[in-house]
Amino acid sequence: MMKINGKLLEVEQHGEGDAMIMVHGLGGSSNAWHPQATILARSFHVIRPDMEGSGRSPAKGKITIATLAKDITKLMDKLNIKSAHLLGHSMGTIVCQHIAAANPARVKSLALLGPLAEPPQPARGALKDRAALARSKGMVPIADALVQAALSNDSRANQPAVAAFLREGIMRQDAEGYARTCEALGAAKSADLAKIKCPTLLITGDEDGVAPPANVQKLARAIKRSQTLILDRCGHITPIEKPAEVNAALLNFYFG
Repeated sequence: MMKINGKLLEVEQHGEGDAMIMVHGLGGSSNAWHPQATILARSFHVIRPDMEGSGRSPAKGKITIATLAKDITKLMDKLNIKSAHLLGHSMGTIVCQHIAAANPARVKSLALLGPLAEPPQPARGALKDRAALARSKGMVPIADALVQAALSNDSRANQPAVAAFLREGIMRQDAEGYARTCEALGAAKSADLAKIKCPTLLITGDEDGVAPPANVQKLARAIKRSQTLILDRCGHITPIEKPAEVNAALLNFYFG
C-alpha cells in the first residue's frame, strides 16, 4: 500500500524504462491490465494502481473524476516520475483525458480502451440506480447483469473464462466503494479535449455499448493527434476480451 493524498492505494509495479500508468475502469482493478502488463513490463516501468474504492484500495471519502486524476498525478510525484505514458479503460479513459488536458507536459501518450469523454445523459441516471442497487443488494446482481451487457456475443459464447473473470472481479468489489465510483462516473464531465497534445490511440469493440464505434470516432475528431482501432466481435471489456489484438496494437503504437 502507498499513502497518496491521505488515502491508501494498492499499487503494483513491474519492469524498467519509461513510466507507464494503467488506469482501470468502474468495477475494475489492477488485474484488468494483466494481459498488457506482462508484455509491456518488458519495455516499460509498468504501474498499476487499484483506484480509490476499487480492488484492494478502500474508499476514504467522496470519489470524483477530479480526485481520481489527482491521485494519479500525486502517485507520479511520489515515484519521482516527471512524465508517463497513460493507459485507461472505460472510466479510466476519462481520468486520463483530464490529466492530459490539465498537465500536457506530464503525459507522453494516451492509449484509451473503450473510451468516452463523458457518459450520455441516460447513463447518468442508470449509474445512480446502480449505486443504489450496490448499497441495497450488494454486488452479485450487478455482476450478473454486467456479464450480459458488457461482453460481446462471441465472448459470452466462446470465452467462458472471460465471463468468469468479469463476474468474479465485480463480486469482489466493496459495495460502498463501487457505489461511490458509480456516482463519480455519473457526474463526470468531459475534459477540454483541445488541450490534449500527445499521441493518442483509441481502441473499442464493434459491440461496445459504452463506447460505440461512432462515438469513439467522434472523440477521435476532437483529439488532434489520435488514431482509432475497432476490434471485431469485442464488447466493452477490451483488454480481456481481445488481449492479443490489444497488445499488438499497443506495441505498434509505441514502437511502430
